[in-house]
Amino acid sequence: MKIIILLFAIVLGFGATCKKKADDIRVTAAKYKLQQEQKELRSYPNLLPEVLIVAPKA
Repeated sequence: MKIIILLFAIVLGFGATCKKKADDIRVTAAKYKLQQEQKELRSYPNLLPEVLIVAPKA
């Protein structure tokens, strides 16, 4: 009976480890994707509209 409980605990521990590792990989992939997008946007020029002030001087 003790062996069965021990094996069950080992399997649960292994499952928890795999789940944690999968979550870590998912977070790392999301961060990498964000970094790639930011790196791509750095190469673009400033796309904000240019505002000209045309009011007469007082």
